[in-house]
Amino acid sequence: MKDPLLRVTDLKVKFDHHVVLDDINFEVGKDETLAVIGPNGAGKTVLFRALLGLVPYEGKVEWAKGTKIGYVPQKLSIEKDLPLTTLEFFGLKEKSRKEIDDALASVGFEEDKPHKGHLSQHVLNRKIGVLSGGELQRVLIAFALLEHPDVLLFDEPTAGVDITAEETIYGLLRKLQERENLTIILISHELHVVYRYANNVICLNKEKICFGPPREVLDKESLEKLYGHEAGVYEHHHEHK
Repeated sequence: MKDPLLRVTDLKVKFDHHVVLDDINFEVGKDETLAVIGPNGAGKTVLFRALLGLVPYEGKVEWAKGTKIGYVPQKLSIEKDLPLTTLEFFGLKEKSRKEIDDALASVGFEEDKPHKGHLSQHVLNRKIGVLSGGELQRVLIAFALLEHPDVLLFDEPTAGVDITAEETIYGLLRKLQERENLTIILISHELHVVYRYANNVICLNKEKICFGPPREVLDKESLEKLYGHEAGVYEHHHEHK
């Protein structure tokens, strides 16, 4: 790959002499979507932390010069009675109201309203703890977009949301990618999402099991290495989506 946005070479992460990731090598091109899959405890979130420079590691994580990275967490543990409005949450970024409105509009909130121009009434003045799972996820995406990133990292972007919200969020990510020329790296447990949205997939189980276009590398052998006796469940789940 010529001039990748991200190149990972011989990545190894260990905690207290316990190896969590070993011999990880892959590249991500500009405007691509990379899905990261694997069973629980496979090192997927640790990989993200290494990419963000949040954990010590051996090997190389090389981002193209000047790359701005945005991160959207799996979920925020927010008490419903937390006295923090969405507007106050966005205030942590010290951005103008127009920038905030534009970011929210870019994730579809403006389309939800019968009368445009009332974003504050619809979302910003509500307590962030009472937003639905889908609304909160879109708010978090908008929050990340305020910095105009080149790449967005998503840790299970639809965890805890219903099917309708899942379709909305993944459709939104595709639109954002096309409009903003974003590179997207996401952790997912949903193979139908990987097949539908990802250019490439990296299969992790503490080491790299496979890497490449989903329809080329997600064969029965790879899935069995990843999920063991549960591989048939994952294949069945994909076939009926």
